Amino acid sequence: MLNQTRVKTLDKVVVRFSGDSGDGMQLAGNIFTNVSAGLGNLVSTFPDYPAEVRAPQGSLSGVSGFQVSVGKGVHTPGDQCDVLVAMNPAALKQNVRFLTHDGVILTDIDSFTPSDLRKALFTTDEPFAELGITQQVVEVPVTSMTKAALEGSGLDNKAMLKCRNIFALGLVCWLFDRPLESAERFIRNKFAKKPAVADANIKVLHAGYDYGHNIHASVSTYRIETEDPRPGVYTDINGNTATAWGLIMASERSGRPLFLGSYPITPATDILHELAKRKDLGVKACQMEDEIAGVCSAIGASFAGNLAVTSTSGPGLALKSEGIGLAVMAELPLVVIDVQRGGPSTGLPTKTEQTDLMQALYGRNGESPLAVVAPASPTDCFDMAFEACRIAIEHMTPVILLSDAFIGNGSSAWRVPEASEYPEIKVPYVPADMAAAASWRPYVRNAENLVRYWAIPGTEGLQHRLGGLEKDAATGAISINPLNHEKMVETRRRKIELIARDIPAQDVLCRADADTLVVGWGGTYGHLLTACSQLCDEGTPVALAHFRYINPLPANTAEILGRYKRVIVAELNTGMFADYLQARFPSVEIHRVNKTQGQPFLVSELKESIKSKI
Repeated sequence: MLNQTRVKTLDKVVVRFSGDSGDGMQLAGNIFTNVSAGLGNLVSTFPDYPAEVRAPQGSLSGVSGFQVSVGKGVHTPGDQCDVLVAMNPAALKQNVRFLTHDGVILTDIDSFTPSDLRKALFTTDEPFAELGITQQVVEVPVTSMTKAALEGSGLDNKAMLKCRNIFALGLVCWLFDRPLESAERFIRNKFAKKPAVADANIKVLHAGYDYGHNIHASVSTYRIETEDPRPGVYTDINGNTATAWGLIMASERSGRPLFLGSYPITPATDILHELAKRKDLGVKACQMEDEIAGVCSAIGASFAGNLAVTSTSGPGLALKSEGIGLAVMAELPLVVIDVQRGGPSTGLPTKTEQTDLMQALYGRNGESPLAVVAPASPTDCFDMAFEACRIAIEHMTPVILLSDAFIGNGSSAWRVPEASEYPEIKVPYVPADMAAAASWRPYVRNAENLVRYWAIPGTEGLQHRLGGLEKDAATGAISINPLNHEKMVETRRRKIELIARDIPAQDVLCRADADTLVVGWGGTYGHLLTACSQLCDEGTPVALAHFRYINPLPANTAEILGRYKRVIVAELNTGMFADYLQARFPSVEIHRVNKTQGQPFLVSELKESIKSKI
């Protein structure tokens, strides 16, 4: 008779799926995340892709990982995992360092042959001893049991092996008491055009779950606490998809059709993919022949009255710089999405950094000011994509949205909003009385915010030309007058500054009355919030100011920075935002915490670094 299953109740738990890049670890992780979000768990994910297109099978460089934290109070994917799924020796070797000291390893022991061990550069036939593993190891014959489950299915050996990830998923679902119905629906939708493949994967899913029941005497199961969520429809969503949907919402609330002119580039391509599916919502998504064509097509679409967007990563942002300068000169609304990755040059295409900040702020010729915003999490990508569109249209300017690979590929639980929850975007059309009196010119401005009016081509009486040459402030004609140029330079700069009156004040989290202020921006929010909260709980009070509006900065930034004895700026670069703040506020003494490893911060290293500065 088997012993009764031991059940542990946890506030949160971290699972890391790892295997070859062709083993389907991202799919297994995404399904587990989706199921958990549907149960009311908060989720945060970290897909860790190999940089190589397809490294040799079983090699260390070809390992793909997917880490997810689920439960209550989840803001990061976790520094370490409680359960590591290792589909081969290379995955074990590369990922065992992420396992907690009392964690559990689930391995496909069928893949631990002498040949597999050599590929992973093991020097003995005892990989667990060689790595000094003391945690519990559950050796599961995943490959052979997958084949056994699919015997008589009609699938060939290669097709059967592609189902190994779903067997592992079934086992993990048993381990964490996840119902299989949601996973089955996900699989049915994923393979809707291949019902035989869907049937095979569902059969294997149940086989993995049932296997868990048969080993329940040797490993604990876990019950994960859930949040008390706001009523609504919840799903998990990654940052790139949230960005695409935020753009669609902005199109709905502005009444302007959405156009995307883009060129595929890692890690931003999924935005193009998602918008290309949305013809039913009137979206026009065009894959152009290169990055320059992408931005220029968007500028043309903006001139024609569209909500125009172009998406890219750092190398593409460099190529688009002249086009963005044209949009600055023409004062047309344009949203430029930069999903940052490691650089320079091609750099680390699948890894994350925050190293495009200076390029976004200053990477154009001439005095070329524009707005810069940065989402803080995968779900915040929706809100900040909407905000980028709102600012671009209402202030007639290009806006750069600085996402990054961590939040672009990562996902969180998200409540699907109603359109009424977002404000109407007020398009600055040419006033009817001005058009009727024939007094409108292309650079006539609203006196309050210096925004020029948007004349949609085809509107009677509003014929006009725009271009890259400097224009006369009054007539809109080409001008090389020195004083006029100086006036236009100052006007364009001041127009961006005035956006500060139209964005929220910066808030301060954790212990606002502390002596030390930790400052961050963009996708580091979850790690910084967790680190600062833990420091406060441990008796080291710190405050946190996390910036989503970069240029202009919120109007109360100087007041906040001036309140604190010590300001520590933490970012995934060599100190770009710290330099930016130091230049703006020279009287503030700024300390720095930096990381440039292509990986997100760990909460533990943030806590250690912050404490060392205090």
